[in-house]
Amino acid sequence: MILSGPDPVGLALHAAMNGLSTRQNVIADNIANVDTPHFRASSVDFESSLRAAIERGDASAAPSIGVEPTATPVGANDNNVDLRKESIAAIQTQYQYQVVARAISDRAGLVSTAAGTR
Repeated sequence: MILSGPDPVGLALHAAMNGLSTRQNVIADNIANVDTPHFRASSVDFESSLRAAIERGDASAAPSIGVEPTATPVGANDNNVDLRKESIAAIQTQYQYQVVARAISDRAGLVSTAAGTR
């Protein structure tokens, strides 16, 4: 399979999918808790560690996926979920996920064509 093994491009794409999937889950959790008193929203960062791994030429090192509390100001119920910000992040993440999924699909097609199985 293209997403596993020593292929650095496949490994980078796989890492990006994992990071985006984690981000989608965290955003969904934030939105689900928009009215939960004392809830603190979180955000996900994986791009910086993925970029560093690629720059080092070590795509096999899985980037760390950092889930951190956001710095959004706390509201009246001691909750800091900003629904507008979370909705925009969800849409942006969905588009990023679609782009990476398309890259994986296109890459699989190229490999299949090159292997003569297509």
